Amino acid sequence: MSVVYDITPTITPDMKVWPGDTPMSREVLLDMPRGDNLTLSTLHATVHLGAHADGPNHYGAHAPSIEQRDLDFYLGPCEVMHVDVPRGTRIGLDDLPAEPSAGRVLLATGSFPDPTVWNEDFCGLEPALVDALQEQGVCLVGVDTPSVDLFQDQSLSAHQRFLAHDMAILEGLVLTGVPEGLYELIALPLKLAGFDASPVRAVLRPL
Repeated sequence: MSVVYDITPTITPDMKVWPGDTPMSREVLLDMPRGDNLTLSTLHATVHLGAHADGPNHYGAHAPSIEQRDLDFYLGPCEVMHVDVPRGTRIGLDDLPAEPSAGRVLLATGSFPDPTVWNEDFCGLEPALVDALQEQGVCLVGVDTPSVDLFQDQSLSAHQRFLAHDMAILEGLVLTGVPEGLYELIALPLKLAGFDASPVRAVLRPL
């Protein structure tokens, strides 16, 4: 059996979400252990839950919603890179260990280490880095943080460069223990009509 890295955090009620967003909860409508004929649950949560794909309408007025995104963004060769920058700072082009050799890049920062503990000092991306990656043929960037922007950046300056270049964003990945290198990324969003994001089950298979 080939190696598969599951880079998705486990979804539990303890998972932290962006302050003011809707945390995950489960309502059990029917339950076999209590005598029902089947178990039936309702999920209530933000769509920006755990590992998720942002829809452009999350940060651009009248931009496409998540079900309108081409699935090719979220399926194909990618490169995992480890970056070492101080918490609460933005990653620039010079912080990358090498020029990307795949059309999708996942950046492991280690700056949001526990999905059940919220910290505001996670890393973001320099807007100029997004521009440079697009020039190098990158169509998707994934991060192990809640956002590609810093917590305090309400202008979403990095998001705006993704919008300008029609690039895709994955946030909330778990890249601990994943070696640098080339992989096949599989991280398909749900076909949620009109929504601004979708949770994904993100996995990597070494190439």
